Amino acid sequence: MRYGKYRFIAGFLAIPLLLYVVFVVSPYLQAIYISLTDWRGFSQNRNFVGLANYVDLLGDTRFWRAMWHNLLLLIVVPVVTLAIALFLATMTTLAGRGGALGRGGVRGSRFYQIVFVFPYIVPLVIAGLLFAFFYNPEAGLLNGLLRLVGFDWLARPWLGDTTFALPAVMAVLIWAFVGFYFVVLSAAMKALPIDVFEAAVLDGAGQVRTFMSITLPLLTDSLKASYIYLGIMMLDGFTLLQVMLPDGGPDGSTEVVAQYLYRAAFTDGRFGYASAMGVALCLVTLVLAIVILRAGRRDRVEF
Repeated sequence: MRYGKYRFIAGFLAIPLLLYVVFVVSPYLQAIYISLTDWRGFSQNRNFVGLANYVDLLGDTRFWRAMWHNLLLLIVVPVVTLAIALFLATMTTLAGRGGALGRGGVRGSRFYQIVFVFPYIVPLVIAGLLFAFFYNPEAGLLNGLLRLVGFDWLARPWLGDTTFALPAVMAVLIWAFVGFYFVVLSAAMKALPIDVFEAAVLDGAGQVRTFMSITLPLLTDSLKASYIYLGIMMLDGFTLLQVMLPDGGPDGSTEVVAQYLYRAAFTDGRFGYASAMGVALCLVTLVLAIVILRAGRRDRVEF
């Protein structure tokens, strides 16, 4: 009977495990194998070169510059996006007259909750095209508004300036993702136990103290999960940058690893080298997830 139970369980797990190996594990193993070859991508010939692609990667300044741009996106975009989303979620969920009890929101919260989600509905490709026009140095709305209010000295070719091109793209990413994380954090706030807030009110805690000592610690897991998800997207960053600045920006000032990888594979025909970049980026993503999940693990609050 005992062995029959194991065969029954193994029978149910066999097909899902097989599908997982074929469609998830196999592509990773294939990418690692290709990264150890000099495959050009358009022929059957491929020679095993060992770690030569990884050695070249270590000395490739263009790769490290692209990785630096990814790290800037990884730090700036999630922090600013989650800070704005947390502020908006607090204003529409906790900041009203009933906010001290963990529920409430400013007047018109339902309207704001709908408006804040609109940017996330716009596909990233469409957002990239719209903001490329928005930043246009001659006919763009941004420079037009600056000239209208007398700030002509601020008008500039935003996407053509090595200093401002990457921050301009970051602003679009933040605009695009705030709505989604506003929804995530609002839902997390509404799920918090109200009796904890009632106890805080009875102890005389104000809204700021309640937010810092109760709301924020209880949202730690939601914030960490959001940071990991958004961080993984910033380590990619291909879609929007390929739409707005397909050539890597002025003097390569906005090129990220995914764009460099794409050019190495499909323009230069260096699929082995491009696979090495993909494996390196995958390892960075894994390290990011592990570090964030372990950060503050001892301070986890359960309810």
